[in-house]
Amino acid sequence: MQRREFNRARDSAAYLQLAEVIFPPLPDRHLDSLAAGSEIEGGLAMQTTFEKYSDGRTLYGDDFSPDQLEAWYRDEQEGYYNLGHLESGKYGYHALNWRHGFRHVSQSQFNHVLGMGSAFGDELQPILNRVKKVTLVDPSDGFANSQFEYVKPKASGLLPFPDSTFDLVTCFNVLHHIPNVSTVVREMARCMKPGGWMLLREPTIPLGNWDYPRFGRTPRERGIPLLLMPQIALAAGLRIVNQRRYFFSLVPRLQQLLPKNHNQVYNLRWFTALDDYFCELPIWTRQYDVAGFFKRFRPWAVSMVLRKPA
Repeated sequence: MQRREFNRARDSAAYLQLAEVIFPPLPDRHLDSLAAGSEIEGGLAMQTTFEKYSDGRTLYGDDFSPDQLEAWYRDEQEGYYNLGHLESGKYGYHALNWRHGFRHVSQSQFNHVLGMGSAFGDELQPILNRVKKVTLVDPSDGFANSQFEYVKPKASGLLPFPDSTFDLVTCFNVLHHIPNVSTVVREMARCMKPGGWMLLREPTIPLGNWDYPRFGRTPRERGIPLLLMPQIALAAGLRIVNQRRYFFSLVPRLQQLLPKNHNQVYNLRWFTALDDYFCELPIWTRQYDVAGFFKRFRPWAVSMVLRKPA
């Protein structure tokens, strides 16, 4: 039984979220790790970073020093590539990107598109016939596509592009791998042309306790609190055109009921529409970290369409 569950987890990144969030580690494992690794002052364990930021009022990493940013960058540089979840040409979110992103963009042609953390660039396939030039920013040496120009990011979050360069910026499930999210969003906004578009998707749950190693996750990733995402976008001078929650917590279970060739459910328009309906019901909590089994049934992520004022 354990071997079957392990194999399923390797086949689906979404299942890893289910195992980590809905079925968290047992308390004794947490206590063992705390006893082994936490600092002790005056006989009491000091507050961990997860405990400090789990209320979702501030974002862990957003105020890091340059040395802390460098350390985070080194830990995450090859993190996603090393998980082995992505193969060129096998992209599982086209219907999702269309419903929550591309269909809201009124512009028909793009001179220059920036893909942040876009790996092989497969996310841009639906619009490539309308794009003159694509630049991808990705830290990994493992992702490569000769169609596109690649640029390495800096740990500081500063982008090496002039102001008003891009018509469109895509940033799908990337910011939660970055510490200084506010800086990076401001930089993307700076590089956008007036009237340009930005499409974002991010998890809005903690993704487990980041103070300890988490199976199937990169070393530093953590979700971005739902209430902070709009604040960060508005502070960067962007206007929110559309915002929707997605990825209901039961999606990985439902995915297992489909034929094997349909395991990428967010390539199915009907499934994406169903998920959209359930996620927008007003009954789900908006909290970052939650206690209680039933509260864990909720949308796990948010998608945003943003525009820079002309």
